[in-house]
Amino acid sequence: MGNTDNRKRLDEEVFTYRITKNNTVFIEYHGKQVMVLKGKEADKMINRIDQASTDKDVQLILAKVTGNFKRGNEKDTSTKK
Repeated sequence: MGNTDNRKRLDEEVFTYRITKNNTVFIEYHGKQVMVLKGKEADKMINRIDQASTDKDVQLILAKVTGNFKRGNEKDTSTKK
């Protein structure tokens, strides 16, 4: 994996996923759904996850599939007072 995860964020297992009976894959980041895969994309994803040797490899696969959805400039919607 090399220098892919320099900040060690994937060690925390921030991504989770669920696979339904009809092979729909729901991907969550910190418990919030960020992506749904169906059809051929879902089948490819399931095969890649099945071939992963460690939990960190699964986290890396999930991170790559979701893409760059977190850039750090999102507004925090929680009410902090």
